[in-house]
Amino acid sequence: MEPDSSGGSVSAEPPDPGPLGPPVIVLDARWRRLVPRAEAVASRAAHLAGEVGAVVLTSDREAKRLNARHRGRNKPTNVLTFDGGDIVLALGVVRREAQQARRRPAHHLAHLVVHGALHLQGHDHDRPGDARRMEMAETRLLHRLRVPNPWRHP
Repeated sequence: MEPDSSGGSVSAEPPDPGPLGPPVIVLDARWRRLVPRAEAVASRAAHLAGEVGAVVLTSDREAKRLNARHRGRNKPTNVLTFDGGDIVLALGVVRREAQQARRRPAHHLAHLVVHGALHLQGHDHDRPGDARRMEMAETRLLHRLRVPNPWRHP
């Protein structure tokens, strides 16, 4: 991963393995302002969902670069997954989605980590039946994290 050049500072701290889960690498320190204890939230969600190498919290700029290089899409996306189990999340996209859905950023972060972990385990949402199964798996895991069902609209 290359350092963030979007104006956010890069964490000089070593990855936080968290008390339970995989390492969480914060490449954009603004994550810590958006989600206090972002490392703990991401690590706990990844541990519960399973089969995750590392969680990388980065900027939209870095996510856009990775998305263009690995998926041919020249735009940032909320979550990217990679062979080897890594999950990359884009700060600005996650912030905007949480605001639009009127969800707590910490809840949305946990949801997207779980979502990415399920992709790593072979789940997908390209077809309606697959999408429903994936949503149900996400809901079950998020319930265990005490995160509200993201598919239930208030």
